[in-house]
Amino acid sequence: MNRLKEKYIKEVIPGMQARFKYKNVMEVPRLEKVVINMGVGDAKENPKAIDSAVEDLMAISGQRPVVTKAKKSVAAFKVRKGMSIGCKVTLRRDRMYEFVDKLFSVALPRVRDFRGVSARSFDGRGNYSLGIREQLIFPEINYDKIDKIRGMEINFITTAKNDEEAKELLRLLGMPFGNN
Repeated sequence: MNRLKEKYIKEVIPGMQARFKYKNVMEVPRLEKVVINMGVGDAKENPKAIDSAVEDLMAISGQRPVVTKAKKSVAAFKVRKGMSIGCKVTLRRDRMYEFVDKLFSVALPRVRDFRGVSARSFDGRGNYSLGIREQLIFPEINYDKIDKIRGMEINFITTAKNDEEAKELLRLLGMPFGNN
């Protein structure tokens, strides 16, 4: 069993039950899925950029990403409908817990001048979004093989009813919230 999954069962469930007075174990919020999205703005000039973004995201997540297409044409961005503009991957169950464990314990501490993640990035329904400026913080990415530094968005979708429950869930799982 995954280390983070064990922590959820042994520490998070009892901690959440004590704080929020849940009577049933099934009431305790849980992490449902993690969605990692990487936008590739230079794909319109360089079609190979999508391929390298897919390779990076596959190395980070351990799962093949889906290439996202533009839904409509936008002349200001020189984008046509159906053009490849990024890639995303949805992680669930064991792969999700492995990725989250790696993110909290290995990748985020490698960010320069890291003082914790913002506690304000909740959506009001118990989901959290985190933006990362460069993919180099993950140990699977080889610095010599990347063509361009790209950022990504990581969304944590939980079954929590509100932001307070979701923040406590992520804090107990090991999310390093800062003092901001």
